[in-house]
Amino acid sequence: MLPFDAIKEVAMGLSKELLDILACPKCKGDIRVSEKEDGLICDSCKLIYPIKDDIPVMLIDEATRIAE
Repeated sequence: MLPFDAIKEVAMGLSKELLDILACPKCKGDIRVSEKEDGLICDSCKLIYPIKDDIPVMLIDEATRIAE
């Protein structure tokens, strides 16, 4: 369970600490926030995982392929 401060940061946007521990569910590689801040991108898999209501949806079936 996340500490209260971490939950507060996530509610206002993704915190640096959360991004540091999140990984791509497909390849377990690093992810980064998209330019529009509407998703998390895995450059290795060329997938973007959506962020809905400030919550990253880290499900492979919900990810979309990004253009190369």
